[in-house]
Amino acid sequence: MTPARPGPSPAVTATAAATTAVTVVGIGADGWAGLPDASRAALGAAEVLIGGPRQLDLLPPDCAGLRVPWPSPLRPAVPGLLAAHAGRRIAVLASGDPMFHGIGRALAEELGPARLHVLPHPSSVSLAAARLGWPLEDAEVVTLVGRPTARLAAALHTGRRLLVLGADAAAPAEIAALLRDRGFGPSPMRVLEQLGGARERTTAPRTADDWPAGGPLGDPLNVVAVECRRAPDALRLGAGPGLPDEAYEHDGQLTKRHVRAATLGALAPAPGELLWDVGGGSGSIAIEWMRTHPSCRAVTVEKDPARAARIARNADRLGVPGLRVVTGAAPAALAELPPPDAVFVGGGLTAPGLLDACWEALPAGGRLVANTVTLESEALLAEAHRRHGGELVRLAVAHAVPVGAFTGWRQAMPVTQWAVHKTLDTSAGEDR
Repeated sequence: MTPARPGPSPAVTATAAATTAVTVVGIGADGWAGLPDASRAALGAAEVLIGGPRQLDLLPPDCAGLRVPWPSPLRPAVPGLLAAHAGRRIAVLASGDPMFHGIGRALAEELGPARLHVLPHPSSVSLAAARLGWPLEDAEVVTLVGRPTARLAAALHTGRRLLVLGADAAAPAEIAALLRDRGFGPSPMRVLEQLGGARERTTAPRTADDWPAGGPLGDPLNVVAVECRRAPDALRLGAGPGLPDEAYEHDGQLTKRHVRAATLGALAPAPGELLWDVGGGSGSIAIEWMRTHPSCRAVTVEKDPARAARIARNADRLGVPGLRVVTGAAPAALAELPPPDAVFVGGGLTAPGLLDACWEALPAGGRLVANTVTLESEALLAEAHRRHGGELVRLAVAHAVPVGAFTGWRQAMPVTQWAVHKTLDTSAGEDR
């Protein structure tokens, strides 16, 4: 038998497993031979072994527990499967590190961290960085497992190194197609397959432009390494707010670049926060909110179906396909939405009760920003500023344009913006 890797003693593992509901064991492409003693002991002692068919097939007959493959879809099945085997020693198999884009997250959410005992294995990302000689802290990891390929677009910046977790054997070709479509065809790609296993293979570098459409197909267990290079004629999209207006498909209902940058500055997105974008137009505020961090979330509400469809296309194109688009009129369409951390109102301010509904939905600590170009809506913002405080500003932008043989300024319509941070007025017992 192949010598096991060193690790915690089996006695320590058995004690930990006895006080927890589930032991989660990371396993690599090297299978049983690559597991330390502690992981082997946990799997050998389990009465129920849960995992993917490929992972279960890596175990020897000595692991005599009942083998239960995960059903599909996996996440909704977790509570029922754990309940069906409650009271028994359960070991769950996971690829690599269970807490890195793995089943460990779902189990921790379901059971609570205190009822898990996790025995990780090196992740495919760690192995890929080791093979490539890339410092892992300098590479961005994007997973496409169970997620749309379009989300990769938000990570495309010249000079960045990406490690992309492929969903299946078709992933490299799909990634190459997206790179070409988004203007990053010159980017070199390498595919690393079966990392850590006997069939490990790394392809020679090939640009996305040179990657054959639809192939070649390789192993479904892959990581795609991308060194981002933008084509000279491709539109440059930065990491900060204020993308070029040309990045958006629109019908004129678009918060223009300079005002958009100021608006995102006032909204102050932070990781994990949720934005309501009310009167979405082209979706630019919600899209750039989500581009600030992969964990940022947004819901955009747009009453016009054609514009709602356009928002979804813009979100897909710009790498945030997770943007939720609600087609409906506010404030009625806001009733079933999860509580926001921030609200942007870009249209429909004169709808009865809209501004009050947005204010009431905000928790203490939330932010609200509203923009308008009309006198009627400006009067509403002035009244809201009087009641709730905050900052009322006018944003004016002028562009240099030809005037005969000379150059002059063309003034855009000024935008009135109200930005307010909702705080708890403890003296009055009310939000302000």
